[in-house]
Amino acid sequence: MLSLKHVYFFQTSIGILANGLFLIFHIFSVNQFHRPKPTDITTCHLAFVHIVMLLITLYVLSEDMFQLLNFLNEFQCKLLFYLSRVTRGLSISTTCLLSIIQVITISPGSFCLSRFKHKLKSYTIFAFFCLWCLNLSANSYVIIYTVAHSNRTNLLNVSKYCSLFSMNSVITTLLLTLGLTQSGLFVGMMLLSSMCMVVFLCSHQRKSEYLHSMSISSRISPVKHATRTVLLLVSFFVIMYCLDIMISSFSTTLWKYEPVVLDIQRMVRNIYATVSPVVLISSNKRLIELLHNVNDMITILK
Repeated sequence: MLSLKHVYFFQTSIGILANGLFLIFHIFSVNQFHRPKPTDITTCHLAFVHIVMLLITLYVLSEDMFQLLNFLNEFQCKLLFYLSRVTRGLSISTTCLLSIIQVITISPGSFCLSRFKHKLKSYTIFAFFCLWCLNLSANSYVIIYTVAHSNRTNLLNVSKYCSLFSMNSVITTLLLTLGLTQSGLFVGMMLLSSMCMVVFLCSHQRKSEYLHSMSISSRISPVKHATRTVLLLVSFFVIMYCLDIMISSFSTTLWKYEPVVLDIQRMVRNIYATVSPVVLISSNKRLIELLHNVNDMITILK
């Protein structure tokens, strides 16, 4: 149990560091080299959401924190559990938005969504507003039903110090249906976007092979590279999400606090938040060059 917690602390710390570095260096490189694109804004938003998510889970991991701050325990439970649900929803929806933006970016003129290309940045900002409103409102029930842990029997323990009131079957079914519908819609759009990206990539590949033009190949290559990165992120997210659903279903049927199960579930949920910035950094040549330059400066200063 202790070793599992150490692994979880290490994973969360690496995730916070990786997302922080990606956010800082990406903002710097965008200002330095070019105007921000919709994909730049979206990946920065994703990194910010993951930083908040990992900070919350790192705080929750410190079990003694609630004992040291024994005032406002119920407020802390409501706030932390609410924010954890909101950021998790934003992680799903932002990844979905990133895949849709990439589809629009590489789509040919005949594609139905290609008309959004010219105003894609303004649509992206509006989409962020909608996603925040959706996730803040969809998880508002958590504020009502989350309480500090007590000895009452009608509670579902979600951590050592926080619990959820058991709801009647109608409310439970309604909330579960809405949650699964929302998540299923985003995952479905990710899969549909991935299919479109694969089709467009194959189309670009056939055209470049037919034309045998070096100029066209060099122009398309960065787009193909970015599209493959988004495809990798979406595929990895869907796998981790399905694994999380299976663990979540198992822990819900237990209806009691199982530290090992909950720790494993948190670890699985945080894998995507930890791995995604590493994938984004490794696929961005400007960021790699910037990191090399920073490393060279540090070496010179030493």
